Amino acid sequence: MSQISADWVNPFILAAAEVLDEILGVKPTLSKPYVKQTDEPLFDVSGIIGITGEATGSIAFSLPKQTALNMVSKFIGEEVLGISAETRDAIGELTNIIAGRVKKIFYEKKIHIKISIPNVIVGKEHTISTAKGILTIVIPFESELGNFAIQMSLKKS
Repeated sequence: MSQISADWVNPFILAAAEVLDEILGVKPTLSKPYVKQTDEPLFDVSGIIGITGEATGSIAFSLPKQTALNMVSKFIGEEVLGISAETRDAIGELTNIIAGRVKKIFYEKKIHIKISIPNVIVGKEHTISTAKGILTIVIPFESELGNFAIQMSLKKS
């Protein structure tokens, strides 16, 4: 298994912070990243995008339901009271923007990756499993809209 260094984790931190600041006007605070030891669920809503190229794996933007509603309300400019097709689309779009920013940062470092279209999973006890040998690093954030995390599961190709 190829080890992932801080040089590979930092683009995910930077992308999430920049996108939330630019798109939602929120400055998230980074908590300490950690290696996820089990498939235990983190939150209720996850936008997931596959990554291929010089690295393979996925990025997941995971949030509690209330944080998702708060972020989508801010994103679309009107109050959202429940999870709907529009809410899932907005979480998918935010996930896509974050993953696109990660791709741009890697490209500037001469690392070429491709990203898939987002899938959004909603459910209180959903789990995100990765292939054997790929570590998942959880990058938790706090914000005025609620807590969220980026789960990066990446292996150098």
